[in-house]
Amino acid sequence: RPGTGKRTRSTKRLPLGLQKWLEAGHRKVPGQGFRQLLSTLELAPHICVVGSGPAGFYTAQHLLKHHPRAQVDIYEKQLVPFGLVRFGVAPDHPEVKNVINTFTQTARSTRCAFRGNVTVGRDVSVSELREAYHAVVLSYGAEDHNILGIPGEELPGVISARDFVGWYNGLPENRKLAPNLNCDTALILGQGNVALDVARILLTPTELLEKTDITAEALKVLKQSQVKRVWIVGRRGPLQVAFTIKELREMINLPGSQPLLDPADFSSLEESIKEASRPRKRLLELLVRTARKPPEPKADSKVTTPRAWGLRFLRSPQEMLPSPNGSRVVGIRLAVMRLEGSDENAQAVPTGEMEDVPCGLVLSSVGYKSRSIDPTVPFDPKLGVIPNSEGRVLGAPGLYCSGWVKRGPTGVIATTMNDSFLTGQALLQDLEAGVLPLGPKLGYSVIEPLLKNRGVQPVSFKDWEKLDAEEVAQGQAVGKPREKLVDPQQMLQIIRR
Repeated sequence: RPGTGKRTRSTKRLPLGLQKWLEAGHRKVPGQGFRQLLSTLELAPHICVVGSGPAGFYTAQHLLKHHPRAQVDIYEKQLVPFGLVRFGVAPDHPEVKNVINTFTQTARSTRCAFRGNVTVGRDVSVSELREAYHAVVLSYGAEDHNILGIPGEELPGVISARDFVGWYNGLPENRKLAPNLNCDTALILGQGNVALDVARILLTPTELLEKTDITAEALKVLKQSQVKRVWIVGRRGPLQVAFTIKELREMINLPGSQPLLDPADFSSLEESIKEASRPRKRLLELLVRTARKPPEPKADSKVTTPRAWGLRFLRSPQEMLPSPNGSRVVGIRLAVMRLEGSDENAQAVPTGEMEDVPCGLVLSSVGYKSRSIDPTVPFDPKLGVIPNSEGRVLGAPGLYCSGWVKRGPTGVIATTMNDSFLTGQALLQDLEAGVLPLGPKLGYSVIEPLLKNRGVQPVSFKDWEKLDAEEVAQGQAVGKPREKLVDPQQMLQIIRR
């Protein structure tokens, strides 16, 4: 105060959120001093993140790094964390999973808590979370696959690539998939990286898979597989394939398999290749070189035909063909297409011709989509995303989204990282600007009794570390990095020990 030598705290120098709180006439909270009030309102925001995949963890990481007192709770419906890093990345790509080390550091922060085995939208509503937290970030990804909508899609032997990936990667809901691989030819619909992952797993010698974290059940089934040929089918042409050169190179160099590429598919692409972007140009040049390379002669004519894979272009699925008794798929009818337009934006239109391809397994890999998690959350069912502006959910202050549910199921882990950081930054800006709800929020201490009354047993990160240690120990016993646990009841028993 002037003339007294004493200093006073001016509201103009306070964070904007606290200024608004004081301007509203709230001078104190019973039982709390000014410093405690400041800490509660401005320096310790309670934030909830729904989903523990890359989008969820990267969002949490950004919030914890850039706000020194933020408290972040990560809710996850599975008993285990890491989402698609655990359940989507191929077992023979262990280097991609190294990001789990970074996520583990985030989860071990004293200001972060993992709440597994909690399904938001069922065990607790988004409205209840919004009441308990200053902000809620939805980062739950794309859990559904796009259906084909053609006759015979329900036949045994027709499965989604997403379910197949979940099965060999240990996703509990897919553990009973039991795909029948007692056929010579498999056909994959779609020409993205997931399609190539699936083809590679089908054709990789099992002695190589034995050294990965593929599940024991998947390894057992693959050892008995009769699949010798895999067709990877797309509606458009070589210029429009969605896979990347890394995955293509892995397929070309796959031990014990040979590529079946028709040089005629690439004969008129010279000018387009010259004008393509550098990544696309390199990809196309590799396809052309592979197609023109003569097949390697057999060292011994008595040696059985090696496994093989091929790309089929300008084909669109019309109907699954059933066996005479209708018990399973034995083929697929494809419409022959032609392209209108050029480059990556060309559209496929039917020519009227049809082609039947015999196959005993069809895997649909034509994209993922997010689902609506709660009726109170805005959702665009056509696009499969939550309507948002820079991660801020439209019409819902305090509600945010990141990852695939924000922008659609595209991009790699690095894309998701950048996207999640942007959402985290938007949230922090709103916190600083006083946009978020004012007043103390108690976070998990409000949600915990709700879950207990509903019979839900949340799983902590320390619980996960017990499961992790068990998986690693079981894996080491058989020469693998880990043996994934796939039965939720078994997991809960281990946790309770």
